[in-house]
Parts: sequence; structure tokens; C-alpha cells
Amino acid sequence: MQKPPFRADQVGSQLRPDSVRTNRLLWKQGKLSGDSLREIENKAIAETVRQQESIGLKGITDGEFRRDYFHLDFLKELDGVSATGGIEANPNAKVAEDGFKPPVLCVTGKLKHDHPIQVEDYLYLKSVVSETPKVSIPSPTMVHFRGGRKSIDIESYPDMDMFFADLAEAYRKEIKQLYEAGLRYLQLDDTNLAYLCDPRMRAAAAERGEDPNQLPTTYAELINSVIDNRPDDLTVGIHLCRGNYRSTWFAEGGYEPVAEILFDQVNVDAYFLEYDDERSGDFAPLRFVPEHKKVVLGIVSSKTPELESIDDLCKRVDEAATFMPLENLCVSPQCGFSSTHHGNIMTMDQQWKKLELVVDTAVQVWGEV
Repeated sequence: MQKPPFRADQVGSQLRPDSVRTNRLLWKQGKLSGDSLREIENKAIAETVRQQESIGLKGITDGEFRRDYFHLDFLKELDGVSATGGIEANPNAKVAEDGFKPPVLCVTGKLKHDHPIQVEDYLYLKSVVSETPKVSIPSPTMVHFRGGRKSIDIESYPDMDMFFADLAEAYRKEIKQLYEAGLRYLQLDDTNLAYLCDPRMRAAAAERGEDPNQLPTTYAELINSVIDNRPDDLTVGIHLCRGNYRSTWFAEGGYEPVAEILFDQVNVDAYFLEYDDERSGDFAPLRFVPEHKKVVLGIVSSKTPELESIDDLCKRVDEAATFMPLENLCVSPQCGFSSTHHGNIMTMDQQWKKLELVVDTAVQVWGEV
């Protein structure tokens, strides 16, 4: 079996079926039991797995149907983490009528991983796939960037080195448990390295007392401390995202400001990069990618319903291949279709046409998925 990432791949989340959306709300209202909700989610996950495999995808996810948010549902399970407040979206981006603003994660006590978080969900996914099951979890950097030092309890962590050490240990425990359960394809979802490509976000980090020039190195060291001793047969990718709530974006800017550190110092096997529009810059930063690493080009937009031209997509792959070997490239949507339970602004049918286009593009370029 081919080792991931695959020529045609995906980031992870999918639009929630009505059955999941409706019954999850009933569960929140106390009108449905957790066991009943899980049975409904199981059925929906089995159905989306069948559809993913039927169109030719090889890296299969559960659509993140059991989550409200791509990051909070996981991070709040760590002892010492809570979520409060919010940050402003990009003023030029579309903002939903519910006034949603991403919450700020705060560390209010000592960080600890005292129970499996994704293992049970992974085991169900594993039981219904024929291809390779993939699990996405938020990058450990998500606990730090938006709040910085001020969001971390000074009594629990007077020394930031201890904060990063405890955070890494918590992640290592979860990944070890997932691996022991059989997981061989893991993705870290990271907004912060992409946000550090945006001058506005860099300025905001400086206002919080952080050094935006040092943070990429700090985050590379944190991620490496989590994954460096992983087994040889565990593939780890990282997805860089500039915001994806209901087709909204929060940051812009090409990868150049972080490229050398991102590609040379973050010891992942693959990079899932947003390249769906001009906000992501050009392909020139790919010149820093080492020959033993792969890049999954997110050239199909999960934000807009319009279907891209396969000829245009193939040309973009060829353009990227002027900066790194074609055999080290893959294609995918630029992000998930539902980073939060609200979902992006498109229909279910449009989502599946996008995923089919990813597969068709891979076949056109490489003759395989």
C-alpha cells in the first residue's frame, strides 16, 4: 500500500449532514442522549467513508462529524486548558450573522493528558474504512499563539520552558495512544505559522509581547519535541491554514517569511499548504523544501462553490514543480469544508464535486491517486 500523503488527498473536515447537525443540537439541549447521538454520527461517518472511497480518495477521514470546532473539542480535553473571549476576523472577510469570533485559549493550570482524546473516534473510523484512515488534531502551537504569555497562568508556569515541556508531553501521550490503536497517518492543523506570514498578525503578536521573528523557531522546536521520536511507519503532516470559518479568512500573505524554518526545521513528512488564491502568495517558497519531504498543494478551494478548471489546476501543479520535484507533490482542497460545525458556504453536492476534481487532477498529472 502506498504511504501517505496521497496524490489526491484531503485536509479532513466535511459539511455536516442534516442528521448530525440536527441531532447534535438536540444533544446540546439535553433532548438526546450521548449514546444516541454517537449512533447517528456512526451511521453518517460510515456513509461519508463509503463516498470518499467510491470517488478514489485513499486517505479517509470521519469528516470531523463529532466535533464542533477543529481545535477546541480536542484542546479542551487537556487538563489546564479553557477557552474564553474571541479575536476579530479580518475586516475585509465575510462574517456570519451570528457574530462568531474565534475564542482565545487560556491555560489556567498545569497541562496534563490524563485520558485518550481521539482514540475511540479513530477506532470507529478504522473499523469502517478499506483505505488508510487519517486523523487530524490541532497543532500544539494553538495553545500559545493567540493569547501568548498573558494567556498562560503565571503561577502554574512562571517558566515558559516548563509550559512548552508539559504541552509537548501531553501531545506525545495522545499520539502514542493513537499509534498503539493502529493509526499510521496523522495531521497537525496549524493556523499560527501561516498567520505569521501576515504583517497584521505579526504586529498583533508583537503587541502581546512576542517576537514574531522568533516564534517560527519556537514553534518548530515545540512540534519537533512532540514528533521527533515517532515510529518510522507513522506519517505526520502539517496543514497551514489562514482561517476557514464559514468561508471566512483571517490572514493573508505568502509563505516567504517562515519558509526556511517551516520546511527545513519542522520535522514533518508532508505539508498541506493553502494555495487557492492570491492570499497565499506564489510557489517560490517551495524552493526551500528538502527532497525527502512532500507538499500537498491546496489548489482547489473549499471556500467557494465555483468549480475550478482542471486545465488550470494542472498548470498550477506544473508551475509549483519548477521549484521542487513533481514526484514530491500532491493535490488537495486548500482546507476542510467545515472547520467548525457551521460549514462553509456551499452545498453537499458542490463539496463532493470539489473532491472528485482533486482526484481527477491527480490522475491527469500523475496517472494515479
